[in-house]
Amino acid sequence: MSTAAAGSAAGFKAPGTVLADLLPASRARDIALVVGGAVLTGLAAQLSVPVHGSPVPVTGQTFAALLVGTSLGARRGFASLALYAAAGVAGLPWFSEGASGWSMPSFGYILGMIVAATMVGALARRGGDRTVLRTAGVMVLGSAAIYAVGVPYLAASAHLSASQAVSLGLRPYLLGDALKSILAMALLPAAWRLTR
Repeated sequence: MSTAAAGSAAGFKAPGTVLADLLPASRARDIALVVGGAVLTGLAAQLSVPVHGSPVPVTGQTFAALLVGTSLGARRGFASLALYAAAGVAGLPWFSEGASGWSMPSFGYILGMIVAATMVGALARRGGDRTVLRTAGVMVLGSAAIYAVGVPYLAASAHLSASQAVSLGLRPYLLGDALKSILAMALLPAAWRLTR
């Protein structure tokens, strides 16, 4: 029995295990988790508040993407957010404010979420979601990955300078990201405690 499987069987937080691994393993499970993560992200994107002067609203989308990545692990997290992005590009209106397509200035954040979900999933597999402090670090890194793609994309697509893109696409969202990180810091370690 592998370390991950042994951890799952005992409810023990073994290295190499993410929360999704605690469910009975099957291809159907993985497909359901990937599709479910994409749907959760699409639903969370509809929790949207416009930001004055910025083409990028505050949404629950980034929180969902980071939660999906940490819960599912890197491969399934990547697949889930890639499915979310691909379905939205294909016309499913589940980006923020019911948008779809790739031409909007905020599309770079969606691409960043794919990177972030993969990154935080890899970190979670190394125990990054087991304690409050580790989870805080994982959330900060995941948010940074989203901005690292989203802000330059915003600058290029909206013809903004770097400082304008930071002012419109980063600064207004830092408080909200801090609150989302606090929520994750409460949820993820608590979920692991419940599995014991």
